[in-house]
Amino acid sequence: MTVETALLRPDHPMSRVIKGCWQLAGDHGPVDRAAAIADMEAFLDAGITTFDCADIYTGVEEMIGAFIADVRRRRGSEVADRVCVHTKLVPDLGRLAEIGPADIDAIIDRSLQRLGLEQLHLVQFFWWDLTTGEPLRALETLKRAQERGKIRHIGVTNWDYAPIETFAAAGIDIASAQVQYSVLDQRPAATLAPWGAAHDMQLLCYGTLAGGFLTEAWLDREDPGFSFENRSLVKYRLIIDEFGSWSLFQALLAALKAVGDKHGVSLAAVASRWVLDQPQVAGVIVGARYARHLQKTLQIFEFALDAEDHARIGAVIAESRGPGGPVYGLESDRSGRHGRIMKYNLNTRPDAPVLGEASPPG
Repeated sequence: MTVETALLRPDHPMSRVIKGCWQLAGDHGPVDRAAAIADMEAFLDAGITTFDCADIYTGVEEMIGAFIADVRRRRGSEVADRVCVHTKLVPDLGRLAEIGPADIDAIIDRSLQRLGLEQLHLVQFFWWDLTTGEPLRALETLKRAQERGKIRHIGVTNWDYAPIETFAAAGIDIASAQVQYSVLDQRPAATLAPWGAAHDMQLLCYGTLAGGFLTEAWLDREDPGFSFENRSLVKYRLIIDEFGSWSLFQALLAALKAVGDKHGVSLAAVASRWVLDQPQVAGVIVGARYARHLQKTLQIFEFALDAEDHARIGAVIAESRGPGGPVYGLESDRSGRHGRIMKYNLNTRPDAPVLGEASPPG
């Protein structure tokens, strides 16, 4: 078994499974920091060399930085330099009107310091409200930082093609878009993936396992409603509602399980492989606090879906009613049920008052 790799750009190799590190921010319960840092090495040695984080994931850039420094000290720069870090830059909603180039430069420098890197490998930009402040000016500041060598590549997160097209027209090279994409949510397929194919931009996909809903743990379970122990499950339970009834969701799990049984792999591996097989998808982000599920994650590379498998899964998807509309359209409506559960001011004050309880972008 070999972990598949992709090139966002010729100088940016990445593993097609990305270790998602949002769960290490603490919103999913207590985190054993030392164990989480130690377990990162198991992912690296298995071939999962790419780690996803953000400036707004409390403490996570520092954890990855400590991991890289430890590997560099014990095993040398050749091994440490295999680590590829995808971070994000997400200014607070409450500060968008006043954010200027100096603020953007300060956030970049803070991420460099936290990660202990001389250059950020990929910075994924997000701006909560494109009608407030100067998002293009912020991106131009990122471009200048790229020209100075502080950033290797620029990506974006949680937009459909229209705003990205505006950024590209202004001369910003957008290497990637991180978006939600799963068997439950195919919104990127409609317009974003075709636009990406025409403009050399690839997709990095989160929500592939819908916060754990797309696993055997939820097969043959009664509808739990919305009482959950972590905020991620609220977010993805809403996506299941958009997809269709709970019984249709169970039919989807059953189809994934049948395909998994055929190939001797988990339901989750099938769900992830399905996304990897979609056009313009460079990688999927799999959330994992520790390495105990690493072997199951690696099953993604042990099999291939055939036409019969795709037809079986597609037959259930064809019965779904959504989610519809543009990428992140439902979530960007701050008065809607998806938007009301977001945290919008995590960059400078992680304890800031929120409109509800849910997840940061990506």
